[in-house]
Amino acid sequence: MVSTMAINKDDSRSFLTEEHLLFKQSIREFLAKEAVPFYDQWEKEGGIPCSFWEKIGDHGFLCPWLDVEFGGIGADFGYSVVLAEELEIVGSMLGGISIHSDVVAPYIASFGTIDQKQRYLPKFITGEMISAFALTEPGMGSELADIQTTAIKKDGHYIVNGAKTFVTNGFKADFMIVACKTDLNAVPSQDGISLLLIDKDTPGFSRGRKLGKAGLGSSDTAELFFDDASVPVGNLLGEEGKGLSYIPQKLQQERLMCAIRSLMATKDMLHLTMNFIKERKAFDKKISKLKNAQFTIAEIATDIHLGRTFVDGLICKHMNGENILTEVSMAKYWITEMSKRISDKCMQLHDGYGNMGDDKIARRHRNIPLTTFFTGTDETVKHLIAKNIGF
Repeated sequence: MVSTMAINKDDSRSFLTEEHLLFKQSIREFLAKEAVPFYDQWEKEGGIPCSFWEKIGDHGFLCPWLDVEFGGIGADFGYSVVLAEELEIVGSMLGGISIHSDVVAPYIASFGTIDQKQRYLPKFITGEMISAFALTEPGMGSELADIQTTAIKKDGHYIVNGAKTFVTNGFKADFMIVACKTDLNAVPSQDGISLLLIDKDTPGFSRGRKLGKAGLGSSDTAELFFDDASVPVGNLLGEEGKGLSYIPQKLQQERLMCAIRSLMATKDMLHLTMNFIKERKAFDKKISKLKNAQFTIAEIATDIHLGRTFVDGLICKHMNGENILTEVSMAKYWITEMSKRISDKCMQLHDGYGNMGDDKIARRHRNIPLTTFFTGTDETVKHLIAKNIGF
């Protein structure tokens, strides 16, 4: 049982109120009972079961920011931060829940029709419906205007053809937002891209293999295929041809969530390493008593503190509705790269024990490098930063 006092001592962050801390305590206690004991088994089985989604939904932890009319409590972004951090403490495999709750759902809340909101959002909250965002395509780089999946309007439907890859939650998703080219002759080409809401039972839709990865091997990442998939025109999200204008509006929160989760994974890795070197000996001393180990831990702790200060400031600005996409992109790039450096240092302090494949420290080391690709590669993110600072 985690006490409120323990949580308050750990979290004196300015954007967290007493209500946030109580929410945090509830999530932590829930995960300690419903996730932690089963996490290793889920890793072996290759994913979290749908029953867990329903349990976390039943407890009111999904999409708390949604309006009351759709089943939410109208909470602020601080609740999303708490959810993302607590899920990451347990393990990165749970990251798909944050994507569902705080990346996919906001698109429908902001750009969907009343019918679309009523159809999907209540089931997002209960965990009855798992969602995904299908953007990246095989052979496609980071230029979104190069999307090749087409959606041609015919007899009240869009006929969708193409493929998507690296889709988080894609293997279990009941529903997905899919970026498609609806106007093949648009100039510039990005003006011809739209977002469609596609259900798993759509005729012509199929899933490929669950993708194996160097890290996050057990997370739900899949290929999706559309072969004359027939999607009602009423499933258009927002306006036709406006798809790529919507993505930047939500990219700020998506990259901020990526930075938050990466920072928490790194903090957990430091915690694991400190516990290990307090018990492990080298040269007839506890490793924690060696000056080199102490200096390394000091360096890591300093980097994490600086990163947390930076991110917490951005969280406050984001909650105030400020446009901070440039700063958030800086945070996402810098923190994910910092996490890779720290991960290597922690593995060195673990010596050969760090290579035990089923150990949490080894999983962290495999998973952390992948965060540099989320929401855009380093080069893509740095290109946006350079452009936005006038270079």
